[in-house]
Parts: sequence; C-alpha cells; structure tokens
Amino acid sequence: MNKKLIAEFLGTAFLVMIVLGSGVMGQNLFPQQNGLALLANSLATGAGLFVLIQCLGPISSAHLNPVVSLIEVLWGNLARKEAFYYALAQIIGAYLGVLITHLMFDLPIFVVSTVERSGMNLWFSEIIATFGLICVVGLAGKKHGEFAPLTVAAYITSAYWFTSSTSFANPAVTFARVFTNTFGGMSYHHLLPFVGSQIIGSIGAWIVLGKEK
Repeated sequence: MNKKLIAEFLGTAFLVMIVLGSGVMGQNLFPQQNGLALLANSLATGAGLFVLIQCLGPISSAHLNPVVSLIEVLWGNLARKEAFYYALAQIIGAYLGVLITHLMFDLPIFVVSTVERSGMNLWFSEIIATFGLICVVGLAGKKHGEFAPLTVAAYITSAYWFTSSTSFANPAVTFARVFTNTFGGMSYHHLLPFVGSQIIGSIGAWIVLGKEK
C-alpha cells in the first residue's frame, strides 16, 4: 500500500484519538470544569499535532485534513486522484480514531452523537478557523520551513480559544465527531453546515493567498 496513504490514514486516526481522548480525560479529571477540560484538550491537541506533522511531513506532507489536500490541488502540488485517496484515507482514519478512543475509555463503541452544535455564529467561526489554518499552512514554511509544524500546532492550540466552535477546521475530524458523545462530539444534523463552512474558509484563504503556494 502507498506509504503516503498509510501516513494519512494513521496520522488522522491518531489526531482524532488525541482530540477526543484528551477531551474525555479532561472531563474525567476536571468534572464540571469545562474551562480546565478545554485547556487540557487544546494543549494535548497542539502537542500531538506538532509530533504528527514533524514525523509524517516527510512522508505525505501530513495533510491529515481534506481541505488541506483540496487546496494543495488548487496550488498544483497534488494530483486530483491522489487528493481523492488522501481524503478517503483521512476520513476512514478519523473514524478508526473514534473507535479506538471509545475502546480505550471503555465507552460504547458504535454511537451516533446527540451533542448539539448549531448556530450561524459557529458556522461563521468555522469559516474563520479554516481560513486561518490554510493561511498558516501556505505561509508558515516560506522562509523557515523547519518551524512549519510548530506554527500549525500553535495556531490550532490558539484557535481552540479564540473561535466559538473551538476550531474543528477539518472535514474528516468533523465527520468523526458525529460518532461520539464525548466532549468533542457533534450531532450529524450539523455536519453539512460545518463542512460547508470549512470549505468556504479554505477557498477564501486560497483566493487571498493566490494560486501558488
């Protein structure tokens, strides 16, 4: 199997495990203290994302995100067919990450979320979060490429706090959240508005940054 696809599959699975697992652990350690749980969640996600990008970047560029792969196609850095397989690996990996997280924390394995995350403010927040992410991806490595993993990780950590949606900014991870009732879950009713907002934000960033990375 293509090493790039394996990297995207496993990388996205671990990203979801980090996001959801740290959320569950935060709630277990700090019950009724959502602020502390979110702090633990954001720090763990930022640290884990840095490690994933640092380790997998040389293999697949560590997209771990369908909208990143989409914009790389528009920048001319990734073939459309390869981007399709990237996105498929990311989505399947994200779902696997949910199943593993549920097993690790002794939760029901197969769940459809009932967590409500609805409202124009959250969708607008996702536009902003994803716009920022794509701008960071496009600009971070222009002069000092070695700092790109840290820059992306730092952005996501901060976006947990300055966006009302806590910055999903990733259609694969958003899809996976539909199958968990944990701290990071989301009802399937809100999947399309979130993903649509993420696509709008990413295309907006591409327009602003230009046609080449």
